Amino acid sequence: MREIQVQAEWRRSLKAQGAAELLLEAGFYEDAVSRAYYAVLHAAKAALLARDIVTESHTAVRRLFGKELVQQGLLEKEWAMILAHEQDERASADYDVELSFSVRGCSTASGEIKAFLGTDPLVSADGRA
Repeated sequence: MREIQVQAEWRRSLKAQGAAELLLEAGFYEDAVSRAYYAVLHAAKAALLARDIVTESHTAVRRLFGKELVQQGLLEKEWAMILAHEQDERASADYDVELSFSVRGCSTASGEIKAFLGTDPLVSADGRA
C-alpha cells in the first residue's frame, strides 16, 4: 500500500471538506459544491491508493472506484453514486453560469461528503492505523 500517498489524499480530502463548509456558511454555494466534489474525489483516490491503484484523471477515479471497489464487493454502490453525483454537480457549479445553487442543495452535498468521509481508510476495523 502507498501509505504516504493515501494519507496525503486523505488530508487533502479533509481540507476540501472544511473549505466546502466555510464556503457554504459564507453563501458561496457554487464554490461550496465544487469543494465538496474535491473532498469526495480525494477520499476516493485515497481508497484506490490503499489498494495500490493509481489514477491520473477524474474520469479514471470514477471508473476505477466503481470497477475495483464497488464491483469487487468491497464497497456498496451508494458510494460510487455519491462520487458520480458530486462530479456532475461540480461540473454544473463550475461551468453552468445560468444555474444557481441554494443552501438546501449544498446542505445535501455536505451530508453526502460527511457520509463518504465517515471512515478513515487507514484505520482498520479494530481502530488501529
